[in-house]
Amino acid sequence: MLTLSKRYLELEQAAHRGTGGVSSENRHLGFVPAFMDTRTGKVYGSTFADGRPAAFHLLDGLPDELVVARDRYGRPSQVVGSVISGFTLDGRFYTREQAAAQVSRSEAYSDSLAH
Repeated sequence: MLTLSKRYLELEQAAHRGTGGVSSENRHLGFVPAFMDTRTGKVYGSTFADGRPAAFHLLDGLPDELVVARDRYGRPSQVVGSVISGFTLDGRFYTREQAAAQVSRSEAYSDSLAH
């Protein structure tokens, strides 16, 4: 079974850097890092283990039933493969690609107003 791991999140971030598909590039528009279990459709905000919202993607706050492996400190290191990373905005889940497209549209609109 495929899993979403901390390492995979790092690779995703590197792949989407510069597109608007990472937290630091879309936060100004109100995007919040989140995960979705594609099996159930349930969306989980990215949080620290104690429930505080995280400004980036962290596996720490995901429920135990999604966790398939933990590191030596007990922190989640892999979750089930049906979980994907993305963002929420105004109650809607966006994949990284959808968020990037929204950032691009927003920037294009802003540029058109400036000219």
